[in-house]
Amino acid sequence: MERMEAKERRAEVLRYLEQAGKPVPAAAIAAEFQVSRQIIVGDIALLRAGGADITATPRGYVTGTGLLGTGISRRVACVHSQEDMGRELTVIVDAGGEVVDVVVSHPLYGEITCAMHIRSRYDVAAFLERAAACEAKPLSLLTDGIHLHTICCPDEATFARVEEALQRAGFLLR
Repeated sequence: MERMEAKERRAEVLRYLEQAGKPVPAAAIAAEFQVSRQIIVGDIALLRAGGADITATPRGYVTGTGLLGTGISRRVACVHSQEDMGRELTVIVDAGGEVVDVVVSHPLYGEITCAMHIRSRYDVAAFLERAAACEAKPLSLLTDGIHLHTICCPDEATFARVEEALQRAGFLLR
């Protein structure tokens, strides 16, 4: 691929993400466009500032069209220890939900939301591996384990199943 102007490249990056239909790491996009990862990070920032619907997930960038996107989204309040993080995520995906994000209420910064987009046990395992590799602590440690998740499900019955599974596991905060 021959070098292109920055504005043209950004438009192509957006098309690339829209067609991917799944999260794409910045390094993979950089390789595709033969530029540095940092150039892509800057391009994505400019695209987002310009109104593009691009989300940064732990697995890479995705456009709104690349998410589950169909069905319903609801928030649930959960509480658990750091050690139960993987079990909570597994309960949700096993019941048919996608963990779209995690939200905590910080006393100084207010609501902090981080994209997750965890849809499967594979995604849970990859997330936990990344957390262990960088020795990252979950946001819920800031709030004594209390946090919200936006859960996306294909229908109300699936969401009810997710809520029931979280309740049975002792994670649902009532």
